[in-house]
Amino acid sequence: MNNLVSFTPLMRQSVGFDRFNDLFETMLSDKEERFESYPPYNIEKLDDQRYRIVMAVAGFGEKDLNITAQDDQLTVSGKIVDTEEEEGKTYLHRGIAGRSFERTFRLADHIKVGEADLKDGLLLIDLERVVPEEKKPRMIPIKNGKQSLLGGKKTK
Repeated sequence: MNNLVSFTPLMRQSVGFDRFNDLFETMLSDKEERFESYPPYNIEKLDDQRYRIVMAVAGFGEKDLNITAQDDQLTVSGKIVDTEEEEGKTYLHRGIAGRSFERTFRLADHIKVGEADLKDGLLLIDLERVVPEEKKPRMIPIKNGKQSLLGGKKTK
């Protein structure tokens, strides 16, 4: 009797350590497509500041794919446009999926979408964490207690 809740599908929906509260919002939403597995993808951590999303999109060309970054969301959609070559073909077996899809990734603060590349049936999307200088941690010097912080006057 195992009553544990698996958060694994939820963790895969955010890139760059998204906010913890969003995990619960995602879990409680009624959207079945959150757990959709097509097309399959990986999220790779290249180093502390760079990530890559790799999606298996065999059969899709550059003109069939659309990548949109807006605010904290990255949306990848695909729809194969029927070409003249497809007309007149009869398939005995069609195992390469060509159905339309839309996959949305939630991005953490300061994650910027870089380049995208389509290579060997894989869509590669590079992401980078770019933290502005004013948001980076800084060292605060400690004074030796001879000056008051409030008035700027020397104390005895």
